[in-house]
Amino acid sequence: MTTTTLAVLVPLLPFLGAAAGLLLGRTAPGFVRPLAVLPSLAALALAAVVAVRQGGDAAIDSATELTPTGSVPIELALHIDGFAALVAVLVAFVATCVQIYSTGYLRDDPRYPSYAALVSLFTFAMLLVVYSGDLIVLLVGWEVMGICSYFLVGHYWETPEARAASIKAFLVTKLGDVPFLIGLFALATDAGSFRITKVLSTVAHGGLHHPTLIALLLLAGVAGKSAQFPLHTWLPDAMAGPTPVSALIHAATMVAAGVYFVARLLPVFEASSTAMVVLAVMAAVTMAGSGLAALAQDDIKRVLAYSTIGQLGYMTGALAVGDRGAAVFHLLSHGAFKALLFLAAGVIIHASGTNSLAAMSRMGNLRARVPDAFWTMTVALLALAAIPPFSGFFSKESVLGAAEHAATGDTAHIPGTAGWIVLVAGLLAALLTAAYATRLWLLAFHGRGVEAPDHGRQPVAMNAVLWVLAVPSLALGGLAYRVLPDWFDGRDLTPTLTTSVLGTGVALVGGIVTYGAWRQTTAFAAGAPLGAVAAHPEGDAGLVEAEAIASHTPAYGDVASAPDPADPGRLLLGPLHRHAAAGFHLDAVYGALFVRPVLAAAGLVRFLDREVVDTYVRGAGTLPRLLGAAVRRAQTGNTQTYVSALLAGTVVLTVAVLLVATGA
Repeated sequence: MTTTTLAVLVPLLPFLGAAAGLLLGRTAPGFVRPLAVLPSLAALALAAVVAVRQGGDAAIDSATELTPTGSVPIELALHIDGFAALVAVLVAFVATCVQIYSTGYLRDDPRYPSYAALVSLFTFAMLLVVYSGDLIVLLVGWEVMGICSYFLVGHYWETPEARAASIKAFLVTKLGDVPFLIGLFALATDAGSFRITKVLSTVAHGGLHHPTLIALLLLAGVAGKSAQFPLHTWLPDAMAGPTPVSALIHAATMVAAGVYFVARLLPVFEASSTAMVVLAVMAAVTMAGSGLAALAQDDIKRVLAYSTIGQLGYMTGALAVGDRGAAVFHLLSHGAFKALLFLAAGVIIHASGTNSLAAMSRMGNLRARVPDAFWTMTVALLALAAIPPFSGFFSKESVLGAAEHAATGDTAHIPGTAGWIVLVAGLLAALLTAAYATRLWLLAFHGRGVEAPDHGRQPVAMNAVLWVLAVPSLALGGLAYRVLPDWFDGRDLTPTLTTSVLGTGVALVGGIVTYGAWRQTTAFAAGAPLGAVAAHPEGDAGLVEAEAIASHTPAYGDVASAPDPADPGRLLLGPLHRHAAAGFHLDAVYGALFVRPVLAAAGLVRFLDREVVDTYVRGAGTLPRLLGAAVRRAQTGNTQTYVSALLAGTVVLTVAVLLVATGA
């Protein structure tokens, strides 16, 4: 079987699995789990074969005209280079892990069939984005992911939090997709084609007439999809969905799509120095702001959500300094350890009896209760904090090294300003990342919260997936930076001495300072009991999550009124803590700038429609109604009345004629 045929099957299999799951979910429930797991597993195997065959050599291109347009053609095209081959393996790998994990996590959920089918459809859409060689076909996968995220984030639609989060995710990403669509059309107009290879050829020959405008329009869509400042606010709220969905969105789909799109079309952005500086500023603000916000969150999943935003900032920062190899390297590394972090958080949610709004400050004695989650999450947090020799160290240092080269002028066509912005923000983010990772580990596993009822050992499928993901989180970086250059344009990914020392140094400082703050606050709060425990009903992890969200209460009963004061984040942030916990009130700013004016305009339109337009409509109907009433009164049906009226009329006419004649 040819490589092209195998590549077509990679996204097709999850699509067929999704269609079959939706059709057979109710009539043949026994097939739901095999239809969820097997297509993703088969897609993973085929994606690995495609990657081996591609081997970092020349890109595999194949195309057939999808529909004649009379102008710019739309083609069903494949463009598989080293980046696409490896990212497809990541997508299929994480999707398979999520599907296997979900068989245990949502085993008693009545809507599991539709959930599993939507996850498969989500996987298909991302694989379509990765392999597509035509921008319109890529856009199809881009938008299918948006609608899948709407349904999956709103899986627990009975709760107002899930409904609001799904709508917010859809609207904010669509806000970025509108200029993104305009940018795609403008790009195709300049290039004369939607084919990625032809677009890149046009850029190489200086054929773009409006590079800055096109790049900025495209960046709006990237900011929405990849949750970058200022369109990142939807991602923390999306935690109202099931935890495996969070792992899928944060690790391999949706948010990764924007970074991958820029990496694939990086020459388009490099054609405008303004766009590169804007991308650098966007990445810097995202890294610093998300790190501060993560340090102030009490919900374990919101910490991880802000962490994702910050790590995506590293990737866009690497792209801003012209190194897509470093960006995709960190994308691959981050996909493994972030999926592990979320799925381990799901185990903690089950074990602690908390929910997707779970407070870490109320967790207690979890290390002994969930040893699998403890050890694997420790590995993932070390990778997140970029501590050597874990995978995050090598990928993050490749980003900082690329920024250093750009800052010193070693990277052609990249403004030195962009390099300095990314380098300084990256080091600050390394400090904050280690701080909030240490805080999460201390509060979740060594906290002094009240112990929740024991729900028993987690399903084997859930724990097994954790250990599978722990392997690349531990070993991927040390092997990948030597091998990946063959796939990634030959760019050297070896960590540089300066940034390695600086990055690791600030990370160690962040972790040590946070540990010291935790010891200090713990000693201060040693005499403050947290209260009694309210028993949480037994149940599956997914049901625990849904029930707790629906009740709007934490699983610890009256502990809600007595949060643990031993939170190092409060001490470290000081007066900034309140603002960071609220995401620096960006939602409130959007509410004041956009939501309130729109609601006011809608109220004005409603008033004008009701009081002005409807008045004219009612007036136009009133006059005929009055005339009709007058005419109706004359139609009595009495013959004598009609004869009398006729005679009276005759008399009146006669008198009038006589008067006229006399006057004449």
